[in-house]
Amino acid sequence: MPFIDFTAIVKEAWQAYDNTREIVRIVDISAKVSTNHVYRVTFKDGSFIIAKLSYYGQYAHFVEDHTIINALSNNLPAPFENFLARSLMKGNELFVYRFKSIILDAWVVFYRPIKIKNKMPRRLDDAQIIKLGEQVALFHKACHNIRNTLPTSSKTMAVDIGHLLNSLETEEGRYEHRMHEDEIKRQANIFLENIDVLNIRSFSKIPVFVDWNIGNFSVTSSLRLYSRWDYDWFRMASRMLDFYFLSRVVSDIGDRTVFSYYVGPLMEERFLLFLKAYHDVFPLEEKEIRLLKEAYRFFILNYVIKDGRYFFHEIFANKLQKEAFDIYLPSVDGDFNADIILKALNL
Repeated sequence: MPFIDFTAIVKEAWQAYDNTREIVRIVDISAKVSTNHVYRVTFKDGSFIIAKLSYYGQYAHFVEDHTIINALSNNLPAPFENFLARSLMKGNELFVYRFKSIILDAWVVFYRPIKIKNKMPRRLDDAQIIKLGEQVALFHKACHNIRNTLPTSSKTMAVDIGHLLNSLETEEGRYEHRMHEDEIKRQANIFLENIDVLNIRSFSKIPVFVDWNIGNFSVTSSLRLYSRWDYDWFRMASRMLDFYFLSRVVSDIGDRTVFSYYVGPLMEERFLLFLKAYHDVFPLEEKEIRLLKEAYRFFILNYVIKDGRYFFHEIFANKLQKEAFDIYLPSVDGDFNADIILKALNL
């Protein structure tokens, strides 16, 4: 992509929102992993807000997701009433600015600053794993209790996999996946067949954020969930979509600067410890545990293969997509065993 002055787009977006407050400084605070851009926007009076600029995905989905998240942030009961960053409204509607040019279609949303406390340790001990399991269960339970108060979502896992299969019929898709087209179709069909057997339509849909890297949330000194940001992969779906990244948080290797998406963390004893603590607070069902493998398969197919080159910076996308075909997908059916988890949970 040619050079684009993204800060100019942020300024333009703020002018459309409120041109009476003068910006004095815009600082890029992006994590530098994805193609999304995050900025700290400071005003003449010293106050500031956070701006997020994205050109990944679809504009309609971006607006839909942030509308649901805003409703969620307002509807969550204590102790999660201030857990999520809230987006700025203009009048009665969420404010989203759309910038369109010949080479770029981008969207800007503004967030109120959110308080941040402690980052979890790079490697958790057993007590910390148990505490995190209990806290995530409480959060999921709160989301489940208010799920019927939220706006509807148009995205489903089956629809996203359908988009991946459809892309293989396009010239661009055939070129990008020319070496792996048959394997993508095979894995996608396995996924669709298995979620049909599990009757995915019978699963409760709650807000899930998918990406639970420890850099995306903070906790109190007693390890209670305190705040959460980064909504790149938000969707309304089965809670099982959250568990793969949570398995990575509690994994034996701990947090990593060089990351991969191996299936192994789902089979670790440490993850079983997490699940037991979770299960004691918000019980899991057998069919949900059996969906866990398909949630992982979906993550690889959708976020790494279908959207990887649009979401991750090129160096990460190339590495992850190569590993997806060499390691992740070949290992999913052989290395994941739901029966081990079911036995541990007495299901």
